[in-house]
Amino acid sequence: MDIYVDGDACPVKEDVYRLALRHDIRVMVVSHGPLHVPARGRIAGVRVKKGFGAADDWIAEHVAEGDLVVTADIPLADRCLKKGARVLAPNGQAFAEASIGEALATRELMEHLRQMGAVTDGPPPFSPADRSRFLSRLGEAIHAALHAP
Repeated sequence: MDIYVDGDACPVKEDVYRLALRHDIRVMVVSHGPLHVPARGRIAGVRVKKGFGAADDWIAEHVAEGDLVVTADIPLADRCLKKGARVLAPNGQAFAEASIGEALATRELMEHLRQMGAVTDGPPPFSPADRSRFLSRLGEAIHAALHAP
């Protein structure tokens, strides 16, 4: 299992690094801009050229069945699920094949409302409970992958 992190504005990168180092898992942090990644373990930064969706495209092209992707981007989550990867949002929400269609539809509806001029709330602020939920789900995913037959 490799872990791919949609690195731009991801609030849980350090948490991913810590668990990946503990379990000797490769992490690819993909971003448009420069990011500091630890110079230890199997953690690498991947800087993609600027352009809409370039980081998402890179992750979707490289992810494989059994990998884990950390992203809040619902269309990217859908693409990765279709390749057999597990997907976690930074708030700990696990995306799944059974629920991704509803998430995509909700995203499209909210985008349509914004384009029509409706004022919609953005995502809630990242909280300590979100971090705790993420760490728990990340630990579960790592444990499941390391102990899979």
